Amino acid sequence: MAAGAPRVFVSHLSGVPVFDPNGDQVGRVRDLVAMLRVGGRPPRILGLVVEVVSRRRIFLPMTRVTGVESGQVITTGVVNMRRFEQRPTERLVLGEFLDRRVRLVESDEEVTVLDVAIQQLPARRDWEIDKYFVRKGRGGALRRKGETLTVEWSAVSGFSLEEHGQGAENLVATFERLRPADVANALHHLSPKRRVEVAAALDDDRLADVLEELPEDDQVEILGKLKEERAADVLEAMDPDDAADLLSELPEEDKERLLTLMRPDDAADVRRLMAYEERTAGGLMTTEPIVLRPDATVADALARVRQQDLSPALAAQVYVCRSPDETPTGKYLGTVHFQRLLRDPPFTLVSSIVDSDLVPLPPDTPLPTVTSYLAAYNLVSAPVVDESGSLLGAVTVDDVLDHLLPDDWRETDFHGEEGILHGRT
Repeated sequence: MAAGAPRVFVSHLSGVPVFDPNGDQVGRVRDLVAMLRVGGRPPRILGLVVEVVSRRRIFLPMTRVTGVESGQVITTGVVNMRRFEQRPTERLVLGEFLDRRVRLVESDEEVTVLDVAIQQLPARRDWEIDKYFVRKGRGGALRRKGETLTVEWSAVSGFSLEEHGQGAENLVATFERLRPADVANALHHLSPKRRVEVAAALDDDRLADVLEELPEDDQVEILGKLKEERAADVLEAMDPDDAADLLSELPEEDKERLLTLMRPDDAADVRRLMAYEERTAGGLMTTEPIVLRPDATVADALARVRQQDLSPALAAQVYVCRSPDETPTGKYLGTVHFQRLLRDPPFTLVSSIVDSDLVPLPPDTPLPTVTSYLAAYNLVSAPVVDESGSLLGAVTVDDVLDHLLPDDWRETDFHGEEGILHGRT
């Protein structure tokens, strides 16, 4: 939903159909999943509970919802069909918020929540509760006759967490304001039992981001304590190169079992990366750079670069290739840096401004050579191309630094701007 679009009341979402980008119905909305937060911040909407054709209920993250309008929900098309299981830190909006007795902050008057409005944050894919529709009175006939009104989320008490609580729910809410590296640092300093409890309470995408920043021992410990299907979900949400690195630390039997549980396309990417030596371009690369066909325009390229989930290094340039445009691609033609994209008209074809002078890296290029390559050409990412000329992926400077720093660098105590919690159990 675009900024400034009308808010959506959740009662209007109940039962609406969910479609993939091709117009095929995936299922129907049965509830919304929210997370309470500290500091007087409105509850965040994590996703939808969708009932699919088999009557199984699955979880659809809001990050994969591209539209909520005209009595329907549109998704990106990537849907995990595993059964939805509510976690301790999650609340069901229709099941737990509606008909709940709460109080108005200003008057301390008790009211009943009849409906909840949600709205998407400007320029982001995050959704929050925006308003409550409430009725005054204490139930029965009075409830039917009581005055109804729509109030801001901040006007109602009972939908936020205590600032200084130390339950997993409070820590997860506190960690939401931190960068993944800061959350990882905080988790590392918790006791093993506490670390696993808090990590398990994070949603899949957040846990995936945090795992990528943790020392290997912590990664293995946390993954081993998750249910196998949940562990496979988290591995799917991780960058393929980080998932491959983590799986390589597991016993062969556990590794194969988790790969079997992963979606075939995700597992194939990880298996391909695991075939390369760790300290080579093939072992370091990600298989998900921005790939465009020659007939794409500058406008197409900029739209891809603006995607929120991309790291700065991956967003720095696009790779122009013949079809297919997923790695391994057709013939690699060259790159276009985002600064060049900003200088040319939106209708310009990327094939007309492609830089083909830079020789790409073979997948067996050793780490020292990759480092020198990035430094010599002032790059933050570089293409990895096989003997047939197909783009296999891209090596980014953050992955190179990860392997150049001492093995225990992630265990170094450091603080983000907002500070982090250390050792509190």
